[in-house]
Amino acid sequence: MPRYHIDLFWSDDDACWVANVPDLKSCSAFGDTPEEALAEVQIAMQGWLEVAKDMDFAIPEPLYRPASYAAKHAA
Repeated sequence: MPRYHIDLFWSDDDACWVANVPDLKSCSAFGDTPEEALAEVQIAMQGWLEVAKDMDFAIPEPLYRPASYAAKHAA
């Protein structure tokens, strides 16, 4: 499986942890703990990629990088 960036954050609106994969449209998961959200998003990513493959949709390359990564690796 490609190595996609995962955003992990607490959502006050949802009162839970959210794990989001920016490169995969609408691919996210929730959990009561950060670990649970990460485990759930791994399952969601696998499902997202399987459906895309089955439907002959393009699989996006892992491109997203947070601003802190971009600043660290800027020339």
